[in-house]
Amino acid sequence: MFYSIPFTPRNVQATESRLKAVYDAAKLGLKGDTLALAAGMLPTEYRQLTQLDPVVEMAAQKGKADGEIEMAKIVRSAALDGDAKMALEVLKHQHGWVAKQAISVEVDQRISITGALAEAAKRLDVIDVQAKEQNAIDHIQR
Repeated sequence: MFYSIPFTPRNVQATESRLKAVYDAAKLGLKGDTLALAAGMLPTEYRQLTQLDPVVEMAAQKGKADGEIEMAKIVRSAALDGDAKMALEVLKHQHGWVAKQAISVEVDQRISITGALAEAAKRLDVIDVQAKEQNAIDHIQR
């Protein structure tokens, strides 16, 4: 048995209301298929429309730019109003600023009294030998 499915092709045109819908969706940050669905079109219809009429792509680009401008103004005003976290985000993302990396090294050194005395005794032995050698040299030279 064969069922008939009624099909009526949709007329895809870049009307003012469709361009406004594309602009609004792009302004919210939507892209691709999500943008098409939010603008009331099927993704294939949106792709077809962008190929047929470059004004549709321009509406999407303008919406994206206007959305970015709005967010940039909000972030900038928050930073200028004293929000330190926003100021740091602006520095990092727009100016490429990176916080300095600090490395803390702690050295725990213990001194052994007996070890220190042994080292001192060795030095004294060396000094005594050098002094005796010098005395012998002085005695020979006389």
